[in-house]
Amino acid sequence: MLDSLQKTNACPVTGRQEAAEAAVACIEARLSAGQRWNPTGEDLTWLGRLAWRNHARCIARLLWKSLEVIDARSVSTADDVFDACVQHLRMGTNGGNIRSLLTVFAPADASGNGIRIWNPQLIRYAGYRHADGSILGDPAQCDFTERVQALGWQAPRQRSDFDILPLVISMPGGKPVIYELPQDAVLEVPISHPDLPWFRELNLKWHALPVISDMAMVAGDLRFTAAPFSGHYMGTEIASRNFGDESRYNLLPVVADRMGLNRSRRSQLWKDRALVELNTAVLHSFQKAGVTMIDHHTASQQFMQHLRNEEERGRAVPGDWSWLVPPMSGSACPVFHRYYDDSRPEPAFVIQTPAWESGD
Repeated sequence: MLDSLQKTNACPVTGRQEAAEAAVACIEARLSAGQRWNPTGEDLTWLGRLAWRNHARCIARLLWKSLEVIDARSVSTADDVFDACVQHLRMGTNGGNIRSLLTVFAPADASGNGIRIWNPQLIRYAGYRHADGSILGDPAQCDFTERVQALGWQAPRQRSDFDILPLVISMPGGKPVIYELPQDAVLEVPISHPDLPWFRELNLKWHALPVISDMAMVAGDLRFTAAPFSGHYMGTEIASRNFGDESRYNLLPVVADRMGLNRSRRSQLWKDRALVELNTAVLHSFQKAGVTMIDHHTASQQFMQHLRNEEERGRAVPGDWSWLVPPMSGSACPVFHRYYDDSRPEPAFVIQTPAWESGD
């Protein structure tokens, strides 16, 4: 079945700029006219690329024309949706040379019912609440973990901080189905530090590919309720947020203690010093493993180039300052020192109510 899925790259970046601009203009004209149509493979590619270009929270939009799109609209069963998601993981990971990739399943029907992938990302680690209030794993995934367990998922006998959650997929009008991801579809990176040998003893790791899977891609009357999309990580997404946030793995006190820092006074900036080393470790580890990753300073410079490119073409750049400014060294990055356009044009990736809350 997967052999029939088509990767659509009708106008590659290496093609003529005029052809790309013409394709974009055609899509935008149809949306402006309020047309509902059955997009061709080429249309679907440019819908995906424009949705990425319009995504106000993404700092990596300089590369928007490089997005590869898999047309999976012919998929009709949960099993085949799962197979396509696994294919996405393997193609997007690409042995560590991460590719920007979007898989688009059939749009919702006229009543709004569509395919749903319940997971916020295709790869996430379970979070287990204990009776004493402590949490093993990722606190952000506790509610979802409990929901999946209620559906029948059995956690590993020996639980850990990094147990990969199964996928939960529901077809319109159907019951949710649980699928375990195959090990060879998930590349994980062990975390070490170039100068602090004890970092290995923390037994940290993270998955190589971020695949957002619970957002919808919308374009006029078209609403693709299942459209997982992925690119490469910026280091701070893992180190500062996933590892560093108090509401997540909360590793700054652990790292600070191993560094011998005094945590009794905030003026000692122990959090900042621990955060730098945690980010250093993540960047070093991904580079050592040969997995594509970008640091927040380079990402900020690239986004400024994207701004210049768009402004030269007379286009405003939608932006959410709170997401574009990295969660570390914000004022040292050029994205900090300006405001952004608050429009939210379509095509767009939009947040959906979680499937288990919406009744889908």
